[in-house]
Amino acid sequence: METAGLILLLTVTYSVAVPLSSEESSEDMQDWLTAEKYLRRFYDLPAGLQGAETSSDTMRQKIREMQAFFQLEVTGSLDSNTLEVMAKPRCGVPDVAEYNLFPKNPKWKSNPVTFRIVNYTPDLDKSDVDRAIRNALNVWSEVTPLKFKKLYEGNADIMIGFGSKEHGDYNPFDGPNGLLAHAYPPGQGMGGDTHFDEDETWTKDSHEYNLFLVASHEFGHALGLSHSTDPGALMYPVYSYAQGFPLSEDDIQGIQALYGPNPNPPYVKPKPVAPNKCDPMLTFDAVTELRGETIIFKDRFYWRLHPQLPEPDQTLIKSTWPAIPKKVDAAYENPEKDLVFIFSGIKMWALNGYTLVEGYPKYIHKLGLPKSVRKIDAAVYIPDTGRTLLFTDEEYWSYDDNRGSMDRGYPRRIEDDFPGIGEEVDAAAYHYGYLYFYRDQIQFEYSFHARKVIRIMRTNSILNC
Repeated sequence: METAGLILLLTVTYSVAVPLSSEESSEDMQDWLTAEKYLRRFYDLPAGLQGAETSSDTMRQKIREMQAFFQLEVTGSLDSNTLEVMAKPRCGVPDVAEYNLFPKNPKWKSNPVTFRIVNYTPDLDKSDVDRAIRNALNVWSEVTPLKFKKLYEGNADIMIGFGSKEHGDYNPFDGPNGLLAHAYPPGQGMGGDTHFDEDETWTKDSHEYNLFLVASHEFGHALGLSHSTDPGALMYPVYSYAQGFPLSEDDIQGIQALYGPNPNPPYVKPKPVAPNKCDPMLTFDAVTELRGETIIFKDRFYWRLHPQLPEPDQTLIKSTWPAIPKKVDAAYENPEKDLVFIFSGIKMWALNGYTLVEGYPKYIHKLGLPKSVRKIDAAVYIPDTGRTLLFTDEEYWSYDDNRGSMDRGYPRRIEDDFPGIGEEVDAAAYHYGYLYFYRDQIQFEYSFHARKVIRIMRTNSILNC
């Protein structure tokens, strides 16, 4: 059988890679067993290691490789961030080159590349599956010279099918969630073949797993691409839902390195590159609390900071909240009501945790803002006063959350009431009597009671940079 973009799974007896003390719980042991299985599949952790010390050193090195790939803090320890990433639904193709994954930049020599749908999922109408597969292939043909031809019988370059558990390639799926699909790089035999786990629920929207998005990712492998470390790229291994053209610049550069650009390209707007938290030029779109965590919005992404975790977690907005826009202007939490309000343009959304509140979105003018205000730059709730401050251009408003109306005497000028922070702000937050204003690459710590700037920091210092 052809060496494919996936290593064959061997039947092994898993040993505990790190010795457990008598105090460690069965839950700790299960975490290590889960991690060992994950690292064998995706990071070439050798099977059958002899000796606890060797196992420990090797496993910790593989954990470090995995943490580096996902841009986590590299510790070699199974912290909660690492275990959380390991638990996310993902592609079944490994992340490291040690698996002999695409070692010689394989690509299809023929054009058009043929494909055939061998069987269909009962989750969708046959026409919906056909449309999702064709659209997923078109994603790649729009940026390369590649064309795709559908076959209805015989052997095609890319054979597409749905199956569960062991499905004929000695590379079994694992039931619902976990592994969603896998594909093999270009080549003879199974090269290019793409398989979807029938134990998943396949959809054409944001529910469960969107077939178009997963197929687009897998066809990237079938055309010769490996995984990307850019969390905004289609070829990032973890599944997330997003609307619009799915390719990032990283995806486009990768596929064009193999096949070249489309000589007659249609207009496509690639997804922006995922922001780097330690970029010295980083600015924020919005900052809010959410049930004890800090959420920082930037472009299509947000960072989630938990007070007990050392590193922020970066995620696509749409993967968590499909109903809100992919660009957030401002946000604030009212902890007494357990609500987070999101602003984008002239509309606002209310979230109860991770659930959209019924009746939203609403127009921001329902708050009492004049129609001349077209967007909110920043918003922050002050628990001491029960007021929300809404910043727009060089002015700000005070909204009484209890009465549901604007306070009299507003708007007022920002620089008059908050001296030292400038005329405009990008985002704002409040902690224990201090306001934190973000403007460009600067963060101002402002005493709400003393009415003065206490210190000035870099914007991304909150992200441990």
